[in-house]
Amino acid sequence: MSVDVDPGDGGLDANVLAELCYPVFELLFDPDGDFVGDVERKLVEARMPDQVEMYVSMALAIGILVGGTLWAVGTLVGYGVFSLGLIDPETLSLGVPAPTPGIQALLRSLVVPTAVLVSGLVFGSIGFALGFGGLLAVPYSRASSRKREINLLLADSVSFMYALSVGGLNQLEILRAMAAAEDTYGEVSREFQSIVNETEYFGTDYRNAIRQQSLETPSDELSQFLADMLSIVNSGGDMESFLKDKKEKHLRTSKQEREMTLETLELFGEMYMTLSLFPLLLIIILVIMGMMGEADDRLLYVTVYLLIPLVGVGFLVLVSTVKQDEPGDGYLQPDGGSERLRQTSREGLFHFGLVEAFTGSFEVFDRIRDREGTHKTMEILSAPHVFLRENPLYTLALTVPSALALVAVAAAAGSAPTTLDGWIDRPVWSAFVWVYVPVYVVLIPLGVFYEWHQRSRRAVTGKLSETLRKLSSANDTGQTLLESVQTVSETSTGTLSDEFEVIHAKVNYGMSLRDALVEFNNSYAVPRLARTVKLITEAQEASSQITDVLTTAAQASENQDDIERERKSRTRMQVAIIVMTYITLLGVMAILQTQFISVMGDLVSQGGSGGGSAGGAGFGGGGGIDPDILSMLFFHAVTIQAILSGFISGYIRDAELISGVKFAVILMTLALGVWIYVG
Repeated sequence: MSVDVDPGDGGLDANVLAELCYPVFELLFDPDGDFVGDVERKLVEARMPDQVEMYVSMALAIGILVGGTLWAVGTLVGYGVFSLGLIDPETLSLGVPAPTPGIQALLRSLVVPTAVLVSGLVFGSIGFALGFGGLLAVPYSRASSRKREINLLLADSVSFMYALSVGGLNQLEILRAMAAAEDTYGEVSREFQSIVNETEYFGTDYRNAIRQQSLETPSDELSQFLADMLSIVNSGGDMESFLKDKKEKHLRTSKQEREMTLETLELFGEMYMTLSLFPLLLIIILVIMGMMGEADDRLLYVTVYLLIPLVGVGFLVLVSTVKQDEPGDGYLQPDGGSERLRQTSREGLFHFGLVEAFTGSFEVFDRIRDREGTHKTMEILSAPHVFLRENPLYTLALTVPSALALVAVAAAAGSAPTTLDGWIDRPVWSAFVWVYVPVYVVLIPLGVFYEWHQRSRRAVTGKLSETLRKLSSANDTGQTLLESVQTVSETSTGTLSDEFEVIHAKVNYGMSLRDALVEFNNSYAVPRLARTVKLITEAQEASSQITDVLTTAAQASENQDDIERERKSRTRMQVAIIVMTYITLLGVMAILQTQFISVMGDLVSQGGSGGGSAGGAGFGGGGGIDPDILSMLFFHAVTIQAILSGFISGYIRDAELISGVKFAVILMTLALGVWIYVG
């Protein structure tokens, strides 16, 4: 049994390993058992073409290799701790009573070999679990990711199919159109591609293809939808009525699932309030122990520089497991459009649009392309704020070198402390030069242009539902879709009205309405807008009288508006909890700084030995507590917590880390202001 592998991609060695471990697979697993069947189902759901027997054999091979490697490492570690004298064998005992001195001596002689053997077995077991379990987790993870995206997009996908049905398409045409809409409906479209491919390339009846796909899809919602669709197809029922009912059902289901996600986030917000205070409590305990001369200064450093970041990053990872971002990039592929649309859709910083289609054919087009590059460069230089608004991350190309240059100049001039003693002597100034200035230089422009970018998108999506209702009403009076667009542009205000006016002008100058709508969508690249435009463009090719389609688009948009309002309301509370938790932590740290540091300093001075010099004694030990070190560590702790709390707040609110830039800057500024006063 083997798998076809391209030798050129390095897969041949993997295939050989799988074949070598196949007897082990036969020995340990039943090919018809539940475990193998479950893995096989996940491979199908994850769209991984591997045979289950060979995949599990490969997982066994990887597990054995990793386990064997870590077994050797564990054995060496176990032997090394005894041979280097790090652990005395005499200190290890299980308390087994020995009746004679001879047996006692024998037991003691077995301590080191047993410890080395156990160390190797523990490391080897961990290695095998990581190698075997890690590879087996891949199809489960991919299937779960696909399921999540399918469930998110299913309501809009059913609305799209209903619109096609209203436009007069039959069952097979709806399946093909859905399969071709991968740019908008992602994994849902890929499920329908499997149905279409089965019917067109393998001669399978499309009813059987639908039935098979309902069994293979990772989403229970889509599986039920396909099963219900099959019953309508077999019975010859009304597909349009079926899709209309399903559209309304899945819109409600989508809203309910989002509400459940928000409830989970509320629970996480309460968890974070407790978790983020744990390092603070630990710091207080260490400070009290330090006052008694019994603390280890390394524990305080570990708490500030390791525990606080780990708690923040861990919570961020936890939130990412349930936070539902918007699938898709918002761009519509210009398939079937004009050459102009195909080229302008690719236009960017290194692509010059329509002229790229003609370069190389005549010299004049090469000169035009060169001039176009110069024109684009001058356009960016004359209005860099517009370019950076559309591409906020490009600010990093300017701000990161600037921040590094500022720090380098400050260090060269002697203004930025470069030693530990310098950091301890001037904790606020050193952190300001090395941390705050670079962060401000990098994050403030990024945050400003990102918020501007988001505001320009909200100017379009904010009135989308209302505009779609107006289009539907105008179309219902007998106007064509283009005439409805003109009517709405003349009777409305705002960015969307201006864009409709541009669309109408483009069509009057010879562009198709479909191409004009796609260009409009791609200039904003909002996934929600892309799904609406996709629905309208597909329907209008069948008929200009698409009142029901526009009404469906308006309902889907209004459902999205409701979800957005609920999300903002719920997440506003979570952000408030995180910010108030941080302010509490900052207040307690400030009280520690102002009320305890001076007392500690007096205690140190009264101790007479080990003094409180800035770079001297350290946190604990015979000389007591160094207040300057504590002041530096407290300030660093509140600064790290400010950055983490800011980015967590932004991620919870908008499902994007970059959205937390504004929160991080505000909280860092608050920490800096407080410490300038108390530090």
